[in-house]
Amino acid sequence: MARYWDDDTVYTQPSAAELRRKAKESLQMARSRGRKYEPIVARTRRGEVCTSWWGQAWCRNLEKYADYASRLDRGRGYVRSGTVVDLKIHDGRVLAKVQGRRKTPYNVEIKIGRLSEESVQCIVSRCSARIDSMEKLVSGEFPEELKDIFTLEGGLFPTPREISFSCSCPDWAVMCKHVAAVMYGIGIRFDENPFYFFRLRGIDVDRFINVALESKVEQMLKNADIKSDRIIDGDSLSELFGVI
Repeated sequence: MARYWDDDTVYTQPSAAELRRKAKESLQMARSRGRKYEPIVARTRRGEVCTSWWGQAWCRNLEKYADYASRLDRGRGYVRSGTVVDLKIHDGRVLAKVQGRRKTPYNVEIKIGRLSEESVQCIVSRCSARIDSMEKLVSGEFPEELKDIFTLEGGLFPTPREISFSCSCPDWAVMCKHVAAVMYGIGIRFDENPFYFFRLRGIDVDRFINVALESKVEQMLKNADIKSDRIIDGDSLSELFGVI
């Protein structure tokens, strides 16, 4: 008689080549059904997974979390094997599909808490304090001179307490390799566009820029009537150039 606990099933880790083949089949199947997948394409095969400062900073912040350490190596291997066949960033959450052992990709959802009002105002103040930062923001760039507000203690990258995730795979681990692959995939998305960070943290970029510009104008108007030592008055100008 069969017994419930007599399960000798042995799970083997699929090779990178097998994962790539299955991922390709899943992408083809999605296209045939009219589904739009947005796969993650890793640009590196060793060393850093990401290529931009923003993507690398996201990954390094992730790798500081001791809770996740045991699964991150496999996650890096998975994302480089092209297993993240779909990854979309929404306000406060990421929805992804990761190819694994089975034919159908696993569904992964990652939720990340919104930035506090205090944190948002901190970025606004830093941006409005420098005109070159504002110019970059308006042109669609994110100023690298603001990078310390992400990396300092208590910075803007999320802590483990601000992150929750789920995966449809049978792995019981707090973070499975599929979730880890998606976390690295988020960093690759930041390589493509650092403003994805704001969407992920629930910030409307257009409103953010408008508020930063308004803050800059208010600051300029506030200082308009303050006389600067760098301005030469009429009498001093006459003495300087010998003008009568």
